[in-house]
Amino acid sequence: MNKKLFKKNSLVQRFIFLMSVFIAAFLILAVILLYSFYDLNKTYTSKNSELEKKERIVQKISEDFNMVFMGVRGYIAYGNKELKKEALAKEPEIRERTRQFKEMAVDDQDREFLNQIELFTDYYFVTTLPKAIEDYENGNYEAVVERANTGATYKVDSMKKEIRDYISEKDKQIDENFQELSKMQSYVQIGFVSFILVFLIVLLRITRIMFSEIARPLASFAFAANEIASGRDAVIEMDSERNDELGVLSVAFNRMVASIQENEQNLLAQNEELLAQQDELHAQQLELEEALEIVKGNESRLNSRNELVNKIANSLDKQEVLESVVMNMCPIIGAEKGIIAFIDDDSYASYGISPDGVKQFRSNLLFSGIVERLQMDRKPFILKRDSRQDEKGFHTNMLNAHDLYLPIFLSGKKLIAVMAFSRSDTPFELRKMEEYEALAKNIGIALDKISLYQKSEEARRLNQDILDTIQEGVQLINTDGTILQVNKQFCEMFGCPDRLQKMGGCSWEEWTGLLSSHIEESEEFIDFLRKEVSSLDRFSFSDRHYVYKSNSGLVYKVYCEGLFHGNAKLGTIFVHRNITKEFEVDRIKSEFVSTVSHELRTPLASILGFTELIMTRELKPDRQKKYLTTIYNEAGRLTALINDFLDIQRMEAGKQCYESKEIQLLPIIKKVMDLQKVHSDKHELILDFAGGSDRVIGDREKMEQAITNLVHNAIKYSPDGGEVRVAVYEKNGLVNIEIKDEGLGVPPESMDKLFEKFFRVDNSDRRSIGGTGLGLAIVKEIIQVHGGEIKVDSEYGKGSTFTVSLPVQAAILSSIEI
Repeated sequence: MNKKLFKKNSLVQRFIFLMSVFIAAFLILAVILLYSFYDLNKTYTSKNSELEKKERIVQKISEDFNMVFMGVRGYIAYGNKELKKEALAKEPEIRERTRQFKEMAVDDQDREFLNQIELFTDYYFVTTLPKAIEDYENGNYEAVVERANTGATYKVDSMKKEIRDYISEKDKQIDENFQELSKMQSYVQIGFVSFILVFLIVLLRITRIMFSEIARPLASFAFAANEIASGRDAVIEMDSERNDELGVLSVAFNRMVASIQENEQNLLAQNEELLAQQDELHAQQLELEEALEIVKGNESRLNSRNELVNKIANSLDKQEVLESVVMNMCPIIGAEKGIIAFIDDDSYASYGISPDGVKQFRSNLLFSGIVERLQMDRKPFILKRDSRQDEKGFHTNMLNAHDLYLPIFLSGKKLIAVMAFSRSDTPFELRKMEEYEALAKNIGIALDKISLYQKSEEARRLNQDILDTIQEGVQLINTDGTILQVNKQFCEMFGCPDRLQKMGGCSWEEWTGLLSSHIEESEEFIDFLRKEVSSLDRFSFSDRHYVYKSNSGLVYKVYCEGLFHGNAKLGTIFVHRNITKEFEVDRIKSEFVSTVSHELRTPLASILGFTELIMTRELKPDRQKKYLTTIYNEAGRLTALINDFLDIQRMEAGKQCYESKEIQLLPIIKKVMDLQKVHSDKHELILDFAGGSDRVIGDREKMEQAITNLVHNAIKYSPDGGEVRVAVYEKNGLVNIEIKDEGLGVPPESMDKLFEKFFRVDNSDRRSIGGTGLGLAIVKEIIQVHGGEIKVDSEYGKGSTFTVSLPVQAAILSSIEI
């Protein structure tokens, strides 16, 4: 038995006392050292600050004197009075800085330097500078030079030297102070480091004493604990009067040893009882594991069943549903392979069956009697058979295979598909047949839903195809303003043909924003749409319409009608119809009536006026002949106008007749040009023939009419005169006639409408030029009948070139009715 005696004083109290004394002493000495360091820095900083301030003032005085010297020299050298003014203005500043320096002068050197500054200031600004300026301004330059040479320059240089010496002396004092401060700081730092080392040594000594008093008792405790752990007795004896922490720990340790010895037998008995309970728990664990395996199997089948139900309930893809059915039914019923096949079409899905097996099953399905049995019994059945060689795998003995056939009925009546599942050796459980049959019914309901969806989708596509064949844009809007359906023409109208499938479901803001970006004055149109969508009144297409214009210039008319089911409004149908042609026809008709009225009124007024003069007055023969000639010309003008109307009417009706003869174009062109020269003395008509053939097959009178219209237009639309050049040449088997003028030209935006009936360019340059807008339309009709074409090239404001191309001796029938 080992016995240990310990001291009794409290270890914690001793440690706290020693550490308190140590920390207090450390803090007091640290404060003393830091304060000494602070006071030393403050003293030397104050000295250097005073020296630097004196130095700055002296530098300012030096700079001011230099500016005065430079200003006076510049004034004397160049006569610049601004320099003199600036130099004299520095005197108050120099005296003010001298006063500031005087307040800071504390030693003999400062006072001596101050005295020299004051004497030099008085000498320079009172004695020397005024007289030098006076001599300079009086023109006595020699006196100025003499004064500078006799001492002024020397005193200035001496003063500069004094200032430099003083500044150097102050810099030297600052450096000496800094070196002295650095030296004192080094002494303080050495003292502080020594102080730290002393305290570390003291702390190390205290720590060593404490550890030596604690380590030995703890080693004894460790030895006693090892003895007890080895099963031997151990007692720690201590001074009964000792009440420190180790004494308390010794008492507690002895009590623990006694308690362990008392309870050792009880623990052994309890250990044997626990071992028995452990065996019992192990047996229960095995039972629970078996039950858990059953639960996991049921859970797996339940997950497969839930996945099957979710898939057939949420999917409308027929093949996807079939694959999900066969994939999930196999684990639900414990089958190794399975297939579901439709009777009337080629749809199927399989699991674990080779392609040859699928093909064999489908080919034998209608002739094996399985379909007839399922139709008659309307319930599943099981067949037992010997396993085929490919089903045995590595088994060599005889195995039985069990096949389960499940019928799938559409709407509970028509048999549409058969499910077949197979597994080896273990038969299917008959008690679960009702469960399998319920699953088959659910599958039938899902396939019934898919069938209805396919029919409705086919009907929807048919309706969409029908809508897409309509030339008007159609859109169906519900009462919330959301698009339900649109057709292809609507998307093309508003520049989104690729968004046909995405337009359904567009909100009010989306599709009205799209329309607004493509039409003019969209706000009023959107208000019309909003009013009609929200209206609950019944109306027809003829009652509600709106006309708008797109940004591209097309005109549309929107009809709308409410869609009702009973008294409940389901939505509104809008039909966008392109009425650009009708709108343009109405505009052209209005312009035509106005033009014809003007064109008829002018010659009729002349005819009526001159006829009235002839009938009511006695006129001389020459004047009477002149009036009759005017009446004749105006009547001819009316005849030509009416002939144009009749020609265009016959062309539109297909009743215009043309002769088919070989004709020469040059004589016709010369005749037209000779006749047109009579009507204008401001134009120079020029004919160029580049060679080649000018013979074509056609109607001479109609060709003369076409060329006359082109040359006449060239003259008419060149009001300021100029050249009208007609060029004739053969190229690539075509006779080409170019009529080029130097007139008004055609605006680019009017080029595509130039050959339309009744079209005339609308601008101020052409308002005084008459015409019906039929000439070019007639020309184009004549040229096209002759197998040719007409083109125009124009630069607005510089003239136009019309080119007629006709085939050389084209084969045209002698008389063609169009």
